[in-house]
Amino acid sequence: MGRFSIGKITATLLSPFYLFKRRAPLLSYIVNRLLTMAVMLFLLGFAVFGLMELAPGDIVSQMMMQQFLGGETRGNANDRNFSAEQFAAQRAELGLDQPFYVQYFRWLERLIVHQDLGTSLVSRAPVSFLIASRLPNSLILNLISLVLITVFSFLLGVYFSTKAGTGLDLAATFFALVLHAFPGILLLILLQLFASVTGLFPVTAYPPFPFSEAPAKFVFSYAHHIFLPLLSAFLGGIGGTMRMIRATMLDQLGQPYIVSLRSRGIKEWRVYFNHAFRNTLNPYITGSANMLAGLFSGSLILEIIFAYPGIGRLMYEAVIQEDINLVLSNIMFISFLVLLGMVLADIILALVDPRIRYGKE
Repeated sequence: MGRFSIGKITATLLSPFYLFKRRAPLLSYIVNRLLTMAVMLFLLGFAVFGLMELAPGDIVSQMMMQQFLGGETRGNANDRNFSAEQFAAQRAELGLDQPFYVQYFRWLERLIVHQDLGTSLVSRAPVSFLIASRLPNSLILNLISLVLITVFSFLLGVYFSTKAGTGLDLAATFFALVLHAFPGILLLILLQLFASVTGLFPVTAYPPFPFSEAPAKFVFSYAHHIFLPLLSAFLGGIGGTMRMIRATMLDQLGQPYIVSLRSRGIKEWRVYFNHAFRNTLNPYITGSANMLAGLFSGSLILEIIFAYPGIGRLMYEAVIQEDINLVLSNIMFISFLVLLGMVLADIILALVDPRIRYGKE
C-alpha cells in the first residue's frame, strides 16, 4: 500500500512534465538540453577549481617571488624578508585561504546574484572587461574559418562525389586524408617558418596599431596578418569535412529514391541539389558544433604561436600566472559557447529535417 501511494504521488507530481513533453516535444527537448548544459557547466567549474588547487604554488607565491627578485635586483634586503603572517594575510585578502569548493560557490554566488565574474588576481582588472576585449578577435577568426570550411567542403564534396572512382577523386581523397591526419601544431610552426623565411607574411597575426587609428588601413593589414592562421585552420578542417560530405552524397546517390527519380527523367542537377544534397545537411549540422569546438580548442595553440590577442591566449596567460578567476571565467565562457552551439545545431537539425521528433521513442 505504501509503495502504491508513493508511486501514485510521484506520477501525479510528474504528470505536468509528461504532458508538456507530449504536447511540445521539441520545446521540452530544448529545455532539457539547456538544463543539461547548466549541470555540465557546474561540474566543469568544480573540476577546474579542484585542478587549480592541485597545481603547485599559487598566485601569492608568484607575487612574493616577483617581489623577492625585484628586491634582489635592487639590493634591498627588506624586500626579501617575508613572514608567514604576510603570506597568510595576502592569501586571505584574495580568498585563497578557503577550500576550493568554498571559493567556487562564492564565485557562483557572485556570478548569479551580482552578474560579476570577479577581478583578475594579477592585473586587478575586471574579468568581464578582459574577456570582452579579447572575445571578438577569437570569434572573428573562428567564424571566418567555419564559413570557409563549410563553403569549400560542400563545393568540393559534392563535386568529387560526381567523380567517384576516377583518378581525380582518388587523389582528392588521399590529400583530404593527409590534411585531416596532419598535426595542427606542426602545420602552424611550418607556416610561421615560411613567413619568417620568405617575409611575404607577418609572423604575428594582428596589426601593430588599433582599429580606431586608421580603420581602412587596419582592415587590409588585418587580412594580411590573419591569412596564414586562417589557412592553417582551413587546411586542418576541410579534409575531414569534405570526406564526410562526399561519403554522405555517395550514400544518398545509391538510395532507391534516387534511382526512382532518375527513372522518371528528373534532371541530374535536380537529383543532386534538390534531393541528395538536402540529406547531406543532417550529418553536417550535427558535426558543425563539434567542428566549432575543435576550432576554439585549436585556436589556443594558434593564438600562442602567432601572438594573436584572442581569448585562447588570454586563458594560456592566466593558467601560467595561476589567475584562478580569469582561468575559470575563460573556460566557463568558452564551454558555454560550445554547448550553446550544440543546442543550436540540434534545433536547426529539427527545423531542416521534419522527420525528427524529439521526445518520442
